[in-house]
Amino acid sequence: MNNLNKLKKQDSQIYKAAVGELKRQEEGIEMVASENYVSEAVLEALGTVLTNKYSEGYPGRRYYAGQEFTDAVENLAIERAKKLFGAEHVNVQPISGAPANLAAFVSVLKPGDKVLGMDLSHGGHLTHGHPAVFASKIYKFIPYKTEKDGSIDYDKLEKLAIKEKPRMVLAGFSAYSRQLDYKRISEIAKKVGAVSMMDMAHIAGLVAGKAIPNPVPYFDIVTTTTHKTLRGPRGGMILCKKEFAAGVDKAVFPGLQGGPHMNNIAAKAVAFGEALKPAFKTYAKQVVKNTQALAKELEKFGFKIIFGKTENHIVLVDVFSSKGVTGKEAETVLDKAGITINKNMIPDDPRGAADPSGIRLGPPAITTRGMKEKEIKIIAKWINEVVENRSNEKVLKNIKKEVTALCKKFPIYGN
Repeated sequence: MNNLNKLKKQDSQIYKAAVGELKRQEEGIEMVASENYVSEAVLEALGTVLTNKYSEGYPGRRYYAGQEFTDAVENLAIERAKKLFGAEHVNVQPISGAPANLAAFVSVLKPGDKVLGMDLSHGGHLTHGHPAVFASKIYKFIPYKTEKDGSIDYDKLEKLAIKEKPRMVLAGFSAYSRQLDYKRISEIAKKVGAVSMMDMAHIAGLVAGKAIPNPVPYFDIVTTTTHKTLRGPRGGMILCKKEFAAGVDKAVFPGLQGGPHMNNIAAKAVAFGEALKPAFKTYAKQVVKNTQALAKELEKFGFKIIFGKTENHIVLVDVFSSKGVTGKEAETVLDKAGITINKNMIPDDPRGAADPSGIRLGPPAITTRGMKEKEIKIIAKWINEVVENRSNEKVLKNIKKEVTALCKKFPIYGN
């Protein structure tokens, strides 16, 4: 990774935090399904002088002069994203996924309009209608849920859409481990005269790597983050049909954002370029293989896998009924052993978000390091040992040593 000599000299406190975080990442097993490691080239792009430039507007239509190079950067990001996903129009300016979703809503919805979105405890996302989110104060979200076997009953969803007559049918998730029927969802939206929208933030990298089907051709609007499985900088993006392009662009700027973060857009362009290379397809396919291996191994140890199976990069586990430990407790004790995961609600979780019954985990980050099924078996074994010996500090310390030893064999930045 780039040296931080000037930072070290000028601000020792921030330097120590950055170095400490690098050490934590290098020595620990990152199993948060929504996290990943960017390349050194992406890191360098984030640190360029492009951060100095105000570029309000869009390429060729800026409000300040001096945009020759920023226009080139943004156009590259747009063209690479179009090629990756087969999109008609792309806006790369959203600063993250939640703002991208809000911009998408604003581009087609009026206050009070109804939106069908997946229930949070059934794998949905906060921005898809949770009461705590600002959008819920503007629009009326109608939740739909999964069935007991983990599937989505699309006939039931269609009936709900006919009954509620929403302005938008929203697909996408943050903790759902199965494939969606893109064609059926878009057909339901058309049947009731609604806009179809997909939030593919979690699976964008798997889509780009052609490891799973592409939702972009089926939906009017598709939003995504550019990190997670796509392995780019933390940011957002909106892809849409041409007929929605003007509305989307106006919603992003000047509707909700001012000057775009050009250093971040440069880093997005770099990441999209990496995702267009053959090696990324190999990576994406290995993520799916590793995830399925992880689910299989955890099942062997008696963990209950929610939704019945995994078809992407997510494994949602009910640790409370499986092992008598809450999601928060599991998160805390695994962290002590050098394995990072996150607590997560399960469908209709009686425990709530603060201390839920489940945990969410996935292998995108460790797959970036080069770990495969062999390492997955070892990690699953450690997860089980940690959870079952959560009060035994000696066991936790020994596993952490083993975790560090394994991680040294798979350096993130070649150190």
